[in-house]
Amino acid sequence: MTLWALAGLFASAFLSATLLPGNSEAALLALLAYAPQSWLMLVLVAGAGNVLGALLTVWLARRLPQPPGQGRAARLALRWGPPSLFFSWVPVMGDALCAIAGWLRWPWRPVLGWVVAGKMLRYLLLAGLALHWL
Repeated sequence: MTLWALAGLFASAFLSATLLPGNSEAALLALLAYAPQSWLMLVLVAGAGNVLGALLTVWLARRLPQPPGQGRAARLALRWGPPSLFFSWVPVMGDALCAIAGWLRWPWRPVLGWVVAGKMLRYLLLAGLALHWL
């Protein structure tokens, strides 16, 4: 596995966790097909990039004035609190949940814990399914 491949996976995962377009799942699957023995490193790199991208969204949203909008994601976040960030991996809605967590100034520890849990589990499941079917 080359450093460039890992850097590309990290960048794709980072961008996928922000409002910018990215497709980290496709990048992960391509690299798993190329080097299935490196599955753990690939999952960790993709997870780290995706988590850091989500935390950037939280950090940026903390700079915005309160109160947040009351859309669907906001209602879910307000109802369930930081555990709602387990679903931060869901396209579009996950970005909104991270932004709302920042707007509401939720403490960093639970934010980090729930974001890591959701995003890493997603990549682990994706890699497990891919390796099973490859």
